[in-house]
Amino acid sequence: MSTIPSPPQTDPTPLPAERPTRPRRPRAAPVRHITLPFGSLLLFLLLWQLLAASGTWSETLVPPPAKVWSAFIDVSTTHDGVRGYNGTTLIEHLGISLRRIALGAGIGIALGVAFGLVMGTVGWVRSLFEPWITFLRTLPPLAYFSLLIIWLGINEEPKITLLAVAAFPPVAVSTTTAVTAVSQSLIEAARALGGSRWDVVKDVIVPSALPETLTGIRLAVGVAYSSLVAAELVNGLPGIGGMVKDAANYNNTPVVLVGIIAIGISGLVIDGLLLRLERAVVPWRGHV
Repeated sequence: MSTIPSPPQTDPTPLPAERPTRPRRPRAAPVRHITLPFGSLLLFLLLWQLLAASGTWSETLVPPPAKVWSAFIDVSTTHDGVRGYNGTTLIEHLGISLRRIALGAGIGIALGVAFGLVMGTVGWVRSLFEPWITFLRTLPPLAYFSLLIIWLGINEEPKITLLAVAAFPPVAVSTTTAVTAVSQSLIEAARALGGSRWDVVKDVIVPSALPETLTGIRLAVGVAYSSLVAAELVNGLPGIGGMVKDAANYNNTPVVLVGIIAIGISGLVIDGLLLRLERAVVPWRGHV
């Protein structure tokens, strides 16, 4: 007699119900990137106002923010028949200085990249020039600016040369370091595939060294900006650094602060643009 098979036993334990997925909340980082700098700016202005109102120092030394704002309006417009500062508005002073930086730092950056590539690939060239570049990098701009004036006069040539000399060492050093750090296995693999010396430099060394080179360019622009006032010490008007120097001669602290703030803000904008360029050119940086 055949037996009827019993039905399969089922587990009486009920399956846990799936939890509904909650939508992810947007990260608060973008909000912090806006609120924190804005909050720090408000705190700085408040402390500045309190310090100016305390009477510890005279307004000649620490003018209140309202007086600096008034000076900003004066140097940016035509008032009482006077156009800007010394006949030139603030934006024109800044534009002339930026043109000097673009030309001078551009020359220094181009030479720095070229020298860095050569010194990183040719050992004897590096041994020959690296001590001189290090010597130049340690010199403050004012140390050789007087010599440039003796050689080149008081027009644009010494200013452009000073900015080029200031921007050259950071790019040369960073490019040299980046080139020497390129993996030898990549170079040998490219040569094994039949690549010439130029092919190795173009397809292996340059892409590998590009991230550090761009960092060196950012540093070079910063060094050129820090040398701007020194470059415009002599015959610097019109120019934002010359405006700062001329206003300091007359203890015009509000105009000095306007010029310093203009240099700082424009420097932040340029550095932000260079950072965006770096992210666009080398998007793999930080992800490999």
